[in-house]
Amino acid sequence: MQVLKQVGTSSKNSIRKIFKAEVFQKEDTIWIELTGNGFLYNMVRIIAGTLLEVGLGKIKPEEIPKIIESKDRKKAGKTLPAVGLYLVEVMY
Repeated sequence: MQVLKQVGTSSKNSIRKIFKAEVFQKEDTIWIELTGNGFLYNMVRIIAGTLLEVGLGKIKPEEIPKIIESKDRKKAGKTLPAVGLYLVEVMY
C-alpha cells in the first residue's frame, strides 16, 4: 500500500470522496456546495477554480474526469482566493 503525504495537512493519505457537488445561483451570487468525507489543503478552492473555468468555457465539462484521472494539478483550474469560502457543517 502506498501512503501519500499531502503538503499542508497532517493526513496520512490524500484520498477523499466527494458525495455531492452542487452549483446554483441565488440572485447575483454563484454558490458551490460540496459534501465529502474530508477535504485536503486548498481542495475546495481548486474545485471552485476548475468549475469557474468550465463556466467561462476554458475547460469542457467532459474533461473533468480526465483531469482527475491524470493526477496532474496543472490541468485543473486556478486555486481561487478564500474570500467567500466558509464551512457550513461538520458531521461525524
